[in-house]
Amino acid sequence: MSFIVILIIILGVAVGFLSWFIVRMVAVPRQSKAIAGLLKQGKSASAARAAKALLSKDPHNAAAHWFLGQAYLADGKPELALMEFKAVNQIGRFDADLPEIEFRTRIATLFERFNQTEEALKEHILLTKLEPGKAAHFLDAGRLFESRGKTDVAVKYLRKAIEMDERLHLAHHNLGAILYRTKHPMEAKAEFEAAIKWNPDDYEAFYYMGKILKEMSDFTAALLVFEKASRSPDFKLKCLVERGGCYMSQGAIDKAIPELERAVKMVAKDEIAPEALYGRYFLAMCYEKMRSLDKAIEQWERIYAKKPGFRDVAEKLTQYQEYRTDDRMKDFLTCGKEEFLELCKAMVQEGMSLSIRDTAEISNGVDIIAVEGESEKWMGAKKLPRLIRFLRVSDNLDDAAVRSLIDQMKKLGVVRGCITTSSGFSRTALEFAENRSVELLSKDKLQELLGKASIPSVRRK
Repeated sequence: MSFIVILIIILGVAVGFLSWFIVRMVAVPRQSKAIAGLLKQGKSASAARAAKALLSKDPHNAAAHWFLGQAYLADGKPELALMEFKAVNQIGRFDADLPEIEFRTRIATLFERFNQTEEALKEHILLTKLEPGKAAHFLDAGRLFESRGKTDVAVKYLRKAIEMDERLHLAHHNLGAILYRTKHPMEAKAEFEAAIKWNPDDYEAFYYMGKILKEMSDFTAALLVFEKASRSPDFKLKCLVERGGCYMSQGAIDKAIPELERAVKMVAKDEIAPEALYGRYFLAMCYEKMRSLDKAIEQWERIYAKKPGFRDVAEKLTQYQEYRTDDRMKDFLTCGKEEFLELCKAMVQEGMSLSIRDTAEISNGVDIIAVEGESEKWMGAKKLPRLIRFLRVSDNLDDAAVRSLIDQMKKLGVVRGCITTSSGFSRTALEFAENRSVELLSKDKLQELLGKASIPSVRRK
């Protein structure tokens, strides 16, 4: 009798369990479909409540975690959504209600959003295996490998993406950026051209194309490309500075100044930005070449106030310190060509006590041939002529400047020479001139000569 009772009990339990399982197999999918329907209707709050109800009965229901995560995303709660998606990852069960590819795409995006790059990369690598024919997965993996500094692996993934879909402009763009940074300009140029082909609005690609062309000294082409890149507000300032640099390299200072002045006007809100500093620095260089030293010093001072150690700004301000206190040095540096010649002649006649025989204009200065004493003949045997070169330049002169003077002395048949400059001389210049009949006079000696020249301050332009 007891055996029959036990058997009945066992059968009852089995029937009950089977009934529960059958009900669950029918009810849970229906509930999942109902939650999915709520999400499609935009009823995220109702979907969240239904998903939570499912989880209260079965905490390991992966689909319920998935639906709850989607509801949180719809409500603008990505942090909570990521927690639910992580639970799905731990459970690791996927079915029709929980498509693995869609899930991994979503969670990878959230990992990136919260700077969990390593986790995002793992998901994208899994996606390349789940969908090996989809180029976008290889693009994303390559992009994340690049962000982690693994450029070699990134290049392989990006090239694979391009091989699968040559129209994927972001793959061309990212590959071009890597190649540019790793000093492969021609390959980078080809990738940027492809990026622009498939996306004509890729202004960053235009910008990098301009940089490459500029580095290749193809300034005319670079100017055109920078003009296109400048259509984007994000690259407007950078392109103005780069265009100014192109014009400077071409020697077209008059064209460089307007570009750089426009750039400087745009940097009022962020004067410490690299583009702002370089814009002012290049503009100061242009003003210096145009002898507008007041304007140049103003730009150097603005840079120095924000970043005292920027390039040679401190040296420039020191170099032109006399400019503010010495009117004759100011005249020497800024006066027009005719006034400059008269000033140099006065220094030769009154500062050096020589008689002038001829003068010639040269780049950034003048050459004067003179002899000792006014009564001396041009080819007198005892008093030989000298070639005196005056230069107003900002950089120290090197041995090339001395060699240039000696070459000119040979052409003129002059055996003695002198260079007088508003700057100074490099060590190589001093060493080269040491055993030659060339005298080097730097800024201090120039000031002394200016002091001896008894002429009124010349008229400055």
